[in-house]
Amino acid sequence: MKVVKTTVKHIRRSPYQSTAAVVIMMLTFLSITVFAFIVFGSSSVLNFFESKPQVTAFFKNTATQQNIDSLKKQLDQTGMIASTKYISKEQALQIYKAQNKNDPLLLDLVTADILPASLEISTVKIEDLGPVSQILQKSPYVSEVVYQKDIIATLARWTNAVRIIGVILIIVLTMVSIFIMVAVIGFKVSQKRDEIEIMKLLSATNWYIRWPFVFEGIIYGAIGAIIGWVIATAGLLYFSPYLESFLRGIPLFPVSPLFLAGLLVGELVLAVLLGVLASSLAVLRYLK
Repeated sequence: MKVVKTTVKHIRRSPYQSTAAVVIMMLTFLSITVFAFIVFGSSSVLNFFESKPQVTAFFKNTATQQNIDSLKKQLDQTGMIASTKYISKEQALQIYKAQNKNDPLLLDLVTADILPASLEISTVKIEDLGPVSQILQKSPYVSEVVYQKDIIATLARWTNAVRIIGVILIIVLTMVSIFIMVAVIGFKVSQKRDEIEIMKLLSATNWYIRWPFVFEGIIYGAIGAIIGWVIATAGLLYFSPYLESFLRGIPLFPVSPLFLAGLLVGELVLAVLLGVLASSLAVLRYLK
């Protein structure tokens, strides 16, 4: 209890320095939260496209059901297939009608005989798209092969680039936060240098002297983490309707409350560690 009172007294005596420490921690954790949202969102979008049929093989009219089953068996034996879905001519017509229901002229011109049967295939890995596509192209019963390798590869590159940039940004902001925290707390420690020397002469332990400053660093970190998380989460909730409209068809929203709560807990743990580290470094040289 005495430690808390001493810490509060330290903060009240230098409000501007304390505010600066909280603001820099808030910016750090705001960036961490936004980065976590971006990584979560981009990974979800990538997983969504990866789970969709990635290779579509259109069959010739001469292909029989036995030929199609034989090709499916050949693909399954490769171990690269996650799932397959056969679309008959009749089903293709129903899909075509649903897509063009507002254009009666197009509906009158197309019958089931015109549309080809197809096989939609999902692979286990993105790297398996090429080999599976080659197998389909070599089949005498397949007229055309369409797959979205370029789209998924581009998304994967963007996701990796976002992760790398985000990690670098967070590392830089974390280092800046630590340096500013060390400077703020170190300045406060230097103002109490005489008081610390008297306490040491009275046989006070290093931890007894250190605890108020360590607790102060923890408070700066925790408050900054909470404010940064609140701002980022409020922004996400505010813009979620626009993002949901933009990402129509991709089940990204609503974001799970468990994810948000887990992110906050993780950031608080990190904030405590940063506060302890910065304050310990600031106090260390005065306790030698």
